[in-house]
Amino acid sequence: MNLKQILNLNRNDVCGLDIGSSAVKIVALCKDNSGYKVTAAGISQIADRRNNSGGHGGTDAKVVKAIHDCYVTTRLKTGNKLRTKLAVCGIGGPEIAVRDFEFPLLPEDEIEGAVSLEASLVCPFNPEQAVVDYQLIPNGNDKTKGILVAATNTLIKGKRHLAQKAGLKCVLMDVDGLALLNCFNNLVNEHEKSTTAILNVGGSYTTLAIMSDEGWPFIREMARAGDYIIARIAEAENTSPEAVTGILFGDSPNGGTGLGDSLERACDEVIADVAETLRFYAASEKSKQIEKVFVCGGFAPTGGFVDLLSRRLGIEARLWNPFDSELCHTSDRYGDFFSKKGPAMAVAAGLAMRSIEKNQ
Repeated sequence: MNLKQILNLNRNDVCGLDIGSSAVKIVALCKDNSGYKVTAAGISQIADRRNNSGGHGGTDAKVVKAIHDCYVTTRLKTGNKLRTKLAVCGIGGPEIAVRDFEFPLLPEDEIEGAVSLEASLVCPFNPEQAVVDYQLIPNGNDKTKGILVAATNTLIKGKRHLAQKAGLKCVLMDVDGLALLNCFNNLVNEHEKSTTAILNVGGSYTTLAIMSDEGWPFIREMARAGDYIIARIAEAENTSPEAVTGILFGDSPNGGTGLGDSLERACDEVIADVAETLRFYAASEKSKQIEKVFVCGGFAPTGGFVDLLSRRLGIEARLWNPFDSELCHTSDRYGDFFSKKGPAMAVAAGLAMRSIEKNQ
């Protein structure tokens, strides 16, 4: 389905909307022969997310306010007027699954049923309460191959509801891990792409994304991430999560190193999750040896974290800011915004790129 054609969208009419657990990020892009140009970008924190006493509805209200604040920051909203109401939203975490499949060559009318059965076998949730979609991958063999994506109805409806309450219309739903790969593929030089994984460490979950040489995406979601690390440090240091956050993301030149061994101990299980997932990938038939990890997400800039990852994983880990790419152009009005917030904006940028592809 050519959604862009049906809705008669222009390239600048859609933004990438990343509604995370701790912050909302918005990016709008346009594309020309020199690459991508940022036409709007912003980030707004979700207020009091750890101390919400208003129940689920109270949390929703704070998220909707954060989306509204992002409008103002990005200048997508001036007064009561929105420059665009159309957004590409991302979903991620334990309520989504991305898996490849391979069947004997099937007639077209049997593929959907086979994919649904495969989803029921591999999804970590009840597929009867989920949306399942798939994309076939052309091949010269007598096989039916492709990628399936499954996500719970609750997750999809929740993201759409939040966007709608904030005045936006979600015209396309993408997976965070696929958005990361899209951003990476469009902004990173060819020689950097081989043997590289992208690790997005957010607040509630961590996403590992790899694109194989054969074009197969490998996406895995891990339940431990920045919030878990911060909570463990707070417990070890007998202080509050807010105090730990201030140390980790403050302007101190020492960053997280002021926490002594607490940061390393708190990261043990997160790094173990990543290492185990990389080992699983290395053991798969379509694998390649991963030699480098590009690290992004809201927790990625924490002082000492990327170095710790590199040392513990035994491979090069590098903080990835997609807006540093020579293929991505930003205006002077953003100042040092992207130098500080760029790593947290990778998913939103990838979502925005989905919105302006010619063949959507």
